Amino acid sequence: MSTLDNILEEINKAESIVILTHENPDGDAIGSGLALYNALKNYGKNPDIIIPEYPRTFEFLPGSDEIKKESEITKYDLAISLDCATIKMLNGFANYFEDAKVKVSIDHHSTNTMFGDYNYVSTDAPACAQILLIVLEYFKMEVTKDIGTCILTGIITDTGGFKYSGVTAETFEFVAGLLNKGINVSKIYRKVLQTKTRANFELTRIAADRLEFFEDGKIAFTYITKEDEESVNAENGDHEGIVETGRDIEGVEVSVFIRQTDKGCKVSMRSNEYVNVSDVCLLLGGGGHIHAAGCTLQCTIEQAKEKILRQLKGVI
Repeated sequence: MSTLDNILEEINKAESIVILTHENPDGDAIGSGLALYNALKNYGKNPDIIIPEYPRTFEFLPGSDEIKKESEITKYDLAISLDCATIKMLNGFANYFEDAKVKVSIDHHSTNTMFGDYNYVSTDAPACAQILLIVLEYFKMEVTKDIGTCILTGIITDTGGFKYSGVTAETFEFVAGLLNKGINVSKIYRKVLQTKTRANFELTRIAADRLEFFEDGKIAFTYITKEDEESVNAENGDHEGIVETGRDIEGVEVSVFIRQTDKGCKVSMRSNEYVNVSDVCLLLGGGGHIHAAGCTLQCTIEQAKEKILRQLKGVI
């Protein structure tokens, strides 16, 4: 019996199911979560999807109006974590996962700690949403236009609009299949990658003004503070994409972006060619992918900057 057979058996048995994803969710996390949510509803289940906060960019996704911030149910029969490498990254709502009778993790991060009773992890996939497409087809659950819209949002987000190195021929085959269902790729691309909120534009401008270069221009570093976000009336997700500002500059190998929050300095790192930022972030208590990773540091921005540069100088 394969892992997917086991997972389907647990779905069939479960009276109560909860879908969870990582803190500060991106389009892949939200798209994957809503794709599974819609698929399970069509399958005759009544799942909950709990995401306390997410960027309003993704409010167009089918089922987003049914996302819960929390649940009155304390012990679910089945908890499914999507696009999350560790229990720690589930953060404030990890209890829904830990207290569930059966736990499942579906993910594509190489740093996944296999924290579920059943783990379906494919590190070759450029997005968790791409894995989910395989999973739903294996379960013989129809990928409707609504579900496909959620999946395509995840793929477009995590591949940077198909520009990252993890994109494969298989990715385009999947997208072609979704196109055949009438899903509008250009519309989704425009919504999730091209349309900026005014606050995001202002924060990007502030971060660009602060941009510093180190190691002969191979490292780009910038940050935003809580005061910056307050000054532009930023909402959840308005910091997304700022880390790309540095990576897109000629000669830069690693772009570092720090966002100051009440929970510490949230660090995002992106690399272009040879630096494995996942390894760097692992040393700092985080993780992620080879060219996209992050961590949280409990210190000032200046102290975080020193710690990060110390680690990067050994690999740049």
